[in-house]
Amino acid sequence: MIGKLAAGATALVLAAGLSGCIIIDSDGGERTVVTPAITADEAANAAFAEADRVVGLSQLYRDAVADPKRPAEEVARDPLRHPAEILAFTQLEPGDKVADIRPGAGYFTRLFSDVVGPTGRVYAFVPERTMARENAGADALVAAYSNVTRVNGLLDSMTFAEPLDMIFMSQEYHDFHIPGFNTDVARMNAAVFAALKPGGRYILIDHEAAPGTGISAVQTLHRIEGDYLKREVEAAGFVFEGASQAVANPADDHSLNVFDDKMRGKTDQFVYRFRKPG
Repeated sequence: MIGKLAAGATALVLAAGLSGCIIIDSDGGERTVVTPAITADEAANAAFAEADRVVGLSQLYRDAVADPKRPAEEVARDPLRHPAEILAFTQLEPGDKVADIRPGAGYFTRLFSDVVGPTGRVYAFVPERTMARENAGADALVAAYSNVTRVNGLLDSMTFAEPLDMIFMSQEYHDFHIPGFNTDVARMNAAVFAALKPGGRYILIDHEAAPGTGISAVQTLHRIEGDYLKREVEAAGFVFEGASQAVANPADDHSLNVFDDKMRGKTDQFVYRFRKPG
């Protein structure tokens, strides 16, 4: 990473050296207009400052994963969930305001809390439909982490106390297509869009379904086709920015229920990052 940034610094230095002036023809004559340009030192300093920032974030993500407060049963899942890679893909930074939708036992909530720090905030959003059994888990997170707040509400009209930098769902999106959740997914995505700041990120992790199956396996196999999900989210106004292969598994043929003993914890999963324009 530092090598790539150093190469970027070199490019900036060359650009600075080549952008001193332009010639404009006026009334048959010539006049020179000097354009503002950063110096070679300024370009290099900016590139190395960015390198330092990236290195610092990488260390912050590793520190969050190594936090001794994390329960042993969650640490044991790290080889399958690749938390440091996921944190890097989310582009989470100190001071960010984020929501973890249906945090469950708090695997990602704990990591987010450590990264955003005392100036950030993590909203543990528990849908009204499941709050009777899930509020206690969210309240335990609130008790353990001072920057975590529990929020209850309807998925398709979720709101928060402040504009957010990121909204995150891990292995949840497909469930919201199940009729029992009584959720209008298009309205839910619109609510996520409204809750984010301009430039805010919408991160989705889910179990991949077979190509062309759309949402037909959300209840039978608890899978959703990634391309179908992508189209739904883009329809809300989001721009698809990229995907991570951190939890992909090409050996999964997408035919088994994710809770099947042969597949549990080893499914082929996609990780998508969408951004609200602005």
